[in-house]
Amino acid sequence: MTAEEQANDLAAKLTDAKAIDVKVYDVRGISGFTDFFVVATGAAAPHLKALVRTLPKAYRVSGDPDSGWIVADYINVVVHVFSAEARAYYALEKLWTK
Repeated sequence: MTAEEQANDLAAKLTDAKAIDVKVYDVRGISGFTDFFVVATGAAAPHLKALVRTLPKAYRVSGDPDSGWIVADYINVVVHVFSAEARAYYALEKLWTK
């Protein structure tokens, strides 16, 4: 599976689990540590935790649902699951889009 296929698969899993505003960003050539970002929003801390649980086992998972941000690292794809407030505050889309 290519990194792009993996990113789209992870995004589909999040969408199926009722994540809000799921986006896939191609950051090849922009980022030195990954090829794709998947960004999604959860409705509340328990929803963030449930969203990450729907994903396959990652190389590393960091963050806490109560903080509003969980990151799952799949090496070539990094998944960010945010609360609405954290997503607006950190605005990763603005940082990593071309």
